[in-house]
Amino acid sequence: MVRFGVTISGVVQGVGFRPFLYREAVQNRLSGFVRNTGSGVYAEIEGDALSCEVFFFELETNAPPLSRITQIRREELPVQGGDSFSILASEGGGKTALISPDIGICEDCKRELLDPKDRRYLYPFINCTNCGPRFTIIEDIPYDRQNTSMAGFKQCETCQREYDDPANRRFHAQPNACPACGPELRFLLNGTEQPGDPIERFTEAIRAGMIVAVKGLGGYHLACDAENETAVSLLRVRKERYEKPFAVMARDLAAISSLCEVSPEEEALLTSRQKPIVLLKKRKVTALAPSVAPGNDRLGVMLPYTPLHCLLLEPFAALVMTSGNISDRPMIYRDEDAGDGFAGLSDAILTHNRPIVRRVDDSVCVVSLGEPRFLRRARGWAPEPLPIFGNDRVILAVGAQQKNTFALAKGNHVFVSGHIGDLDDPETESGFVSEIGSFERLLDAEPDCVACDLHPDYLSTKFAQSLGIPAISIQHHHAHFASVLAEHAVREPSAGFIWDGTGDGGDGTVWGGETLCGTIAGSKRTGHILPFRLLGGEAAVREPWRAALAVCDLALGRARALQLPLFIPRAREAALLLSAADAGLNAVPTTSMGRLFDAVAAIAGIRQTTAYEGQAAIELEQAADRSEPGNYSFSPVWEGGMRVYDWRPVVRAAVSDAENGIPAGRISMRFHRALAALMAAAAEEIRHETGCNRVALSGGCFQNELLVELGVSALQRRGFTVLINHLVPCNDGGISYGQAAAAAALLGERSTQCALQSREE
Repeated sequence: MVRFGVTISGVVQGVGFRPFLYREAVQNRLSGFVRNTGSGVYAEIEGDALSCEVFFFELETNAPPLSRITQIRREELPVQGGDSFSILASEGGGKTALISPDIGICEDCKRELLDPKDRRYLYPFINCTNCGPRFTIIEDIPYDRQNTSMAGFKQCETCQREYDDPANRRFHAQPNACPACGPELRFLLNGTEQPGDPIERFTEAIRAGMIVAVKGLGGYHLACDAENETAVSLLRVRKERYEKPFAVMARDLAAISSLCEVSPEEEALLTSRQKPIVLLKKRKVTALAPSVAPGNDRLGVMLPYTPLHCLLLEPFAALVMTSGNISDRPMIYRDEDAGDGFAGLSDAILTHNRPIVRRVDDSVCVVSLGEPRFLRRARGWAPEPLPIFGNDRVILAVGAQQKNTFALAKGNHVFVSGHIGDLDDPETESGFVSEIGSFERLLDAEPDCVACDLHPDYLSTKFAQSLGIPAISIQHHHAHFASVLAEHAVREPSAGFIWDGTGDGGDGTVWGGETLCGTIAGSKRTGHILPFRLLGGEAAVREPWRAALAVCDLALGRARALQLPLFIPRAREAALLLSAADAGLNAVPTTSMGRLFDAVAAIAGIRQTTAYEGQAAIELEQAADRSEPGNYSFSPVWEGGMRVYDWRPVVRAAVSDAENGIPAGRISMRFHRALAALMAAAAEEIRHETGCNRVALSGGCFQNELLVELGVSALQRRGFTVLINHLVPCNDGGISYGQAAAAAALLGERSTQCALQSREE
């Protein structure tokens, strides 16, 4: 007979781990106990040596599907005797246990939901140990019912029996509930609860063309019939979101297939337990209202991920299901904010009485080169930790200004928040500060240093500097670079193409088309695109014709540029902008690849102004004629020991093509091919100089699937190993992870240097 103490770390709470260990112990006739702790799960098992080894084999090979074990430690203990195995009350202590994300409804629960013979038939809050709310309801660790927003719902006798039964799928399922004891729905019209079945009232409202605010898992959505053009157009006006596509929730895969083309990889992502929004290629003819995704050949689609959503979609093929807010403001998630918050936005509210502890947006993914990539990492994944190595500090990384996320590094784990949003909005800033505090309490982590962007005017930077702890500034593009290297665990020197819209270069200019060489700890800028000026400052981001004017002025000369048909309608404004730039007024120099995309989109006649970020570049990509074999060419030159990639030949060729009536699709493809050729040629030069055979791609421009496809192909044909972001978005949503990784690596290097210096002394 032997006895072992077993400590299991990782995502092992809220995923059916204690019931799993209980069943394995009983099956192998072992005595002992298991309980949740602040650091994970602790068990003691006692029995014959062979049975104990079988237990450990099952632990390592057949753990619950939602769990993620990071470490198993066992120690031999004195034999105590005993003839039973039990689940004990949880213990507190240091909070290092990992928290499970919210998981979409499982097939077992969905089957029961729609089974008239089941006692939870049509119950919108059905769940079990394999699915349901987790992160959005947890108040504290360990993950026990009393530490969640389900604490106020006392289980009925039947639910309690399920909860106590080791053979039941709901054994120790913390959100367990039924119609007799669990949360309830309400349908409100003009603030007054309506009689009857709330789901039937919702169906009637949608069929009448109304917009309904729906309380879901991590916040409220605004819903309307995706086939009703009048309703969708009205939602655009109310939400002040005039062109950016809406997300759609479809009833099932058949409904999605009627709207979009779906590859096997995209189907796997749609039906995964996380059930994110997936960007799919729209079919040419569908029943979808034109205003759902105007001027866009992509559609963001998701499947129902809660039992409530399953019930709401039963009568409809597809509903618009967009975040419950005015555009660019944070999604409403508190009940007390819903009444006033949805005044003028929705016609009715479908709500429930299970509190949402924290706001969590839907994740957005795309399949690129056959693999899923994040555009937004949130529900289903946050707050699963990401890896860093050699960190012995608690580091807060506060992220960027746009698409903000923050990260908390504790040991070799980085906990990246869900999508926060753009910190220009005061409500978003307030949510940012509040959620940081929530993370610190939940993880029992008090930062001893903070990593932030170089930009002095970012609200995240100002917040970091207000904390009174050491602040480490990480240049924006290096943070992108570090995020790729960290998630691929690459510590050796690498090259990187970091292309995005804007980032403070620390030299008085705005970077965005950068070539870097280095490691996670630090990199050197070895190249960039030829600088041009942002005419009118921030206005140039919203009006691509300004970027086109700036590059045409340099490529063609002023007189020729001002005579182009693109600028003649704006001749006076264009001349004033160029004169102001000559005087150094409101025209900061930039190497932004994002603005170069805008310029080419304007030259090609695709878009002169935008209604949302990245619109011109998105439409330029979607216009590309993939049958076009030609390409433009950059002209690399050396200036001050730096490779400068001169785009003027590209602009001249694009202008000439546009003047000669070459379709925008061919201009787009030639431009994209030029960028791929630039990457390949520059990487060859770097390899010749340094021997580096590894290339990282990051920054918002690499959300462009065509650019990724062409660039990766060009680099791989030349024998390069290409690294791109998969664990975090390549856009600014991944900046906080890069900041945390870079700060940890820098601190590790400093610590090593100090140790070596002390040894020498």
